[in-house]
Amino acid sequence: MAPKRCSAKSFRVVLGTALAVVVTAGLAMSATRAPAPALTSSVEEWTALHDGPQPFPDIRIESDVPITMNDGVVLKANVYRPVDAAGRTPETPMPALVTVTPYTKLMANLIDSALAVPGLQPLTVDLANRFNLSGTPISGFGDLLHALDGGTVQTVLGVDRKLVRSGYTLVVVDVRGTGFSQGAWDTLGAREQLDTREVIEWAARQSWSDGNVGMTGGSYAGINQLRAAEDAPPPLKAIFPVVPGSDLMRDVVAPGGGVGATFLPMWLNSINRAKMVPDVSSMLRGTFDWAWLDERVSDPLTNYDLLVQALTTPAMDEMQPELESALDESSAFRQGILGRPERITVPTFVYGGWHDIFANSATTIYNAIPLPAAPPAGGAMKKLVVGNTYHANPGAGTGVAGAPPRLDVLQRAWLDHWLKGIDNGIDDFGPVVVWEQGGSWVTLPEFPQPGVTHRRVYLSPDASATTTASLHDGSLTATAPAAARTLTVAPGLSNACSRDAAQGSAGIASALDVCAKDSRVAETDALTFTSAPVAADTVISGPINAHLTTVYDTTDGYWSVTVNDVAPDGTSTVLSTGQLTASMRAIDETRSTRSANGDLTAPFNPITAASHLPVVPGEPVALDIAVIPTQAVLRPGHRLRVDVFAANAPKAVPFRPLLNASELKPQHLLLDPNAPSFLNIPTDRPL
Repeated sequence: MAPKRCSAKSFRVVLGTALAVVVTAGLAMSATRAPAPALTSSVEEWTALHDGPQPFPDIRIESDVPITMNDGVVLKANVYRPVDAAGRTPETPMPALVTVTPYTKLMANLIDSALAVPGLQPLTVDLANRFNLSGTPISGFGDLLHALDGGTVQTVLGVDRKLVRSGYTLVVVDVRGTGFSQGAWDTLGAREQLDTREVIEWAARQSWSDGNVGMTGGSYAGINQLRAAEDAPPPLKAIFPVVPGSDLMRDVVAPGGGVGATFLPMWLNSINRAKMVPDVSSMLRGTFDWAWLDERVSDPLTNYDLLVQALTTPAMDEMQPELESALDESSAFRQGILGRPERITVPTFVYGGWHDIFANSATTIYNAIPLPAAPPAGGAMKKLVVGNTYHANPGAGTGVAGAPPRLDVLQRAWLDHWLKGIDNGIDDFGPVVVWEQGGSWVTLPEFPQPGVTHRRVYLSPDASATTTASLHDGSLTATAPAAARTLTVAPGLSNACSRDAAQGSAGIASALDVCAKDSRVAETDALTFTSAPVAADTVISGPINAHLTTVYDTTDGYWSVTVNDVAPDGTSTVLSTGQLTASMRAIDETRSTRSANGDLTAPFNPITAASHLPVVPGEPVALDIAVIPTQAVLRPGHRLRVDVFAANAPKAVPFRPLLNASELKPQHLLLDPNAPSFLNIPTDRPL
């Protein structure tokens, strides 16, 4: 019997199966970690589609459309609709997009008007591409500029005209108590969340809507997307939050029990000033909203009282109701700023940044969302992109070779798929695409990447001979030190020139590389502990815990820790950061995670008055400081370093009662073999 011939198709199947086995085995050996995002033809098609001719040549704006909430308060919205060459809006209903912002839709309109000037938008993108500051002392300023060519303006700050012209109606609404909307600003509270759901349902009912609603926007508008999706009304089909937060107490209000002394004042000032800008056009028409004015006069400085109390109240037993509320997890205030991503059932695409003010939230949100990364039969899914960015430049570094598409391109593909039912391949993207600090973009099946293990590296007093500038040059070792030694560090101001300061300023202070890209200036007030150089690429992926044994001369103290990559030339680059007030060290085990050996990997501090634990002067106190999860790679010859500070101003300072208790006295780090201080860090190989 003649042998059966294998057809070309059969041969391809057999070969493909064999290759699949080999590839699968290889991926398992390399922790299923791809060196770069899969830049398929679909991705190229998404970019070409978004940048090419759109079905509609222009848009029409209907300004200050009133939307009445169920309690009678009127919110104001701008509605952007596509129009044909004759200026007519389409009769066929289309999907609606909703953005709910406290930064006033007037700002979005001004940005949109500027970008609508012929040639201006391409010019700004071209300038960002041509403005190459790499290799200069201000390359960080160039990184900020690259938000212009990363789709940031369209997805976060303004209006994406291409998206509207492709066949969407966009509704931009002023949050209650901000912009031109009536009411008092209920910062992310229950009433504001109800408003968002009512706006979504309103948009779905309009004659120009086909009943399918998506949400867009960044920062606060990204947070509002998550809150809407936690209790999603039926019309909400997909969200695309850019740099959103989830647990704002830990992110920006009081990270580690220290008040966000840089970002919070900036943020409150911007919203409270913007909400006082009157509707001049209504004055000219004689239709000015006097109810709006009465409400603004009655509450001109929302949340300023809380910030002032946090910074000035001398003792815990002298707290006013507002500060007591901030330190009570069951209060309406705390519940309002606490996200619940585990309730989300709507398809969600999250973009975050490793140095964003909400860096702690990005991966946490993604992991908590109970949706698969690649579901069968087109079910709801989740995706994640994390860039090497701050709050001010999300999207920087995208849209170039080896990187994910721009944010506006990704958003278009995501919304087209879920709101228009277009099978465009977005299902196959990622699911997790991150900038690996020290390396390049990588694609992961999950975060942390498979194959990493949390390992202890001990803080040792023995010199690493890698620096002469820090208060003490110590080492990171695989074993605990042989003998006990106490090191002292006092609060200082060197962190004013640091990546923490850049992060706390939303990235504004990142322009100077000597501060944001090299920690050696900040390290003059730090105890440093540095490993031997690694011999092979060593990946760090996931949350990190700094376990410190500490001693105090007073009844409180404050610690800040950074985890750094030290290059052969001595440059010390901060990969991640964490901080903790000693009296806020209590841990909620139900919300913390531990290694197999029992070491904490991600400690959760409640930061409440009820969990307050003053220290006893002179007695050792064990602290576990949560360091923000990250993805990084140490190249051969590079070293890992831990910086330990007794302050973190201006990014954060302890609540005034806790600051008074610490008296800004020197603090002591105990390096004891019987009670060791160590870093519990997730790596793919021992350091």
